[in-house]
Amino acid sequence: MRFLINCIFFLSFYSIFSQSSLDFEAVDSLYREDQFYFGITYTTLQKRPAGVTQNKFTPSFSIGFLRDMPFNKARNKAFAAGLGYSWNNYNQNILIYEANGIPEYSTIISATNFDKNKLMLHSIDIPLEFRWRTSTAESHKFWRIYSGLKFSYLFYTQSNYKDHQTSIKVIGNPDINKFQFGTYLSIGYNTVNFNVYYGLKPIFKSGVLNGSSLDMNTLNFGFMFYIL
Repeated sequence: MRFLINCIFFLSFYSIFSQSSLDFEAVDSLYREDQFYFGITYTTLQKRPAGVTQNKFTPSFSIGFLRDMPFNKARNKAFAAGLGYSWNNYNQNILIYEANGIPEYSTIISATNFDKNKLMLHSIDIPLEFRWRTSTAESHKFWRIYSGLKFSYLFYTQSNYKDHQTSIKVIGNPDINKFQFGTYLSIGYNTVNFNVYYGLKPIFKSGVLNGSSLDMNTLNFGFMFYIL
């Protein structure tokens, strides 16, 4: 009896499938592009107080998924919304430490010999973008211009200073703005795409260094790689 039911189900499914006159060109015409991304950029601090410098290479990595939503017949214009993760690393000469549980800031003098002094930010990202491209259903090699806004939540922050005598680590600095947002642009052809991001909100919501407010924001530029 079960065998008979399975046979009936299979024949019914086959009949429906065969009568649907599947058009592979129609399926291809509903293609979507660039739904996974991976980025590597160089990170710079803007609006730095006097005496603040960056040292060493300061990388940033991002990875995530974007839902491509074309809105014209040619499917070369689209909106996209997604979810991702970013790691930003700032090598600079601002010493962050705690005094009675309160974050304090000072500038490391140039003559100081230290092993590392960095600020690391880990975030969950929500990118929203407009997309223009020269893609077709037959080729994945095309020019693209993608631009939008990225909203980020910093779920983990850590500053770390170390020299041959001292090690200072501050986790979860309350002076840091956990919610960040900025605008970005990706331009390129095929695999190679230049990407730039400009933060519209300061990294620190409070904090004073040498009498000046820490109003620094970030500028990232580098490369973005897209995968279907």
